[in-house]
Amino acid sequence: MKFVDEARVKVQAGNGGRGCVSFRREKFVPFGGPDGGDGGHGGSITFRAREGINTLVDFRVERTFRAENGEPGGGRDMSGRGGKDALVMVPVGTIVRDAETGEVLGDMATADVELLVARGGKGGWGNQKFKNSKNRSPRQYGPGLPGEQRTLELELKVIADVGLLGLPNAGKSTLISAVSAARPKIADYPFTTLYPNLGVISCGDQRSFVMADIPGLIEGAADGAGLGIRFLKHLQRTRVLLHLVDIAPTDPSAEPVRDANAIVGELGKFSEDLLAKPRWLVLNKSDLLPSEEAVAKAVSIAVALKYRGPAFLISGATHAGTRDLTEAVMRFIETGEAPAQGNLALPAIREPKHAKKPVAKKPAPKKKAAAKKPARRMAASKKKAATKRKKGSGTVSRKTRNGARPQRKSRR
Repeated sequence: MKFVDEARVKVQAGNGGRGCVSFRREKFVPFGGPDGGDGGHGGSITFRAREGINTLVDFRVERTFRAENGEPGGGRDMSGRGGKDALVMVPVGTIVRDAETGEVLGDMATADVELLVARGGKGGWGNQKFKNSKNRSPRQYGPGLPGEQRTLELELKVIADVGLLGLPNAGKSTLISAVSAARPKIADYPFTTLYPNLGVISCGDQRSFVMADIPGLIEGAADGAGLGIRFLKHLQRTRVLLHLVDIAPTDPSAEPVRDANAIVGELGKFSEDLLAKPRWLVLNKSDLLPSEEAVAKAVSIAVALKYRGPAFLISGATHAGTRDLTEAVMRFIETGEAPAQGNLALPAIREPKHAKKPVAKKPAPKKKAAAKKPARRMAASKKKAATKRKKGSGTVSRKTRNGARPQRKSRR
């Protein structure tokens, strides 16, 4: 089956049926009045997420979905039958967008969730709904409203707990085939994986997780080199990323440290959120080197990358170390705590110590002494204050200019 993760479809909901114009005609009922029924509602279109569907290839064949129209109303107050709703099954993890506005209508990340994408039109009123005290014989009716019509863009992001990341021929497909029942294409040339593969890894009774294998990245993938970064969106829902590095590349020009840093750079160009996800280092193809040399090479690569976290040395071809890796991933998914280290012990990375220069303390500011007044000024100020006190304590007589006291006026 071909893997398709993008599609464009049109949806047309049903139109509402028109109302009926009718009058009651019965024997011995001369003034029966209007009895036209309403039209039926048009059918709606709903998307439902369903497990077991892993691609949007069906939407490349059938691109238009329609719902039934509502039937018109009838006489004797009979309403028209409503149109049948259309139910469309989509894979779990589908994002539905409006193609014209770009608005995200829904993210169907869980199974059996439903999303109404086009609502059917309402049925028109019959003439009985227009009856009133002034218009007792109405001949109006409602034509019914049209259903919604939209063009939708569907984008599939696979649901997986673990994502595999690395260069082409790093051994991602070999690893997923070794730990699960998935059987992707495996060959000795790059880009054998052209679309994502999913595998279910069982770790015991009722303990399992889903692993996603995407096509390999190369330097410049953000600019369209290789298969580009269009498949990186399938890793956005994962909880942990496994970065596979080939410790024994066959290409003499390959440098594991440089290539691993290039992959991290392409990851950051695509999404900062994806770069911030937990990322474990998995050093693959240990079977191509002697055991001691493989351990030494793996440790040197991790130290050169300045990697801090759990590191695993495995061989997807011989299944060496894969059990330790899957058990650690299972515990992380169950508890949310990453292990301190994997099956590869890494030396502690010491931070460079910078000599701290002693900071010279500033001397405390000296308090200024209060300025002393000269003795002569102090004596003069004291003498002046004493004179003011003496004058204020005695009685001051009021005299005229010629020295005579002013006579008091009689109140009489």
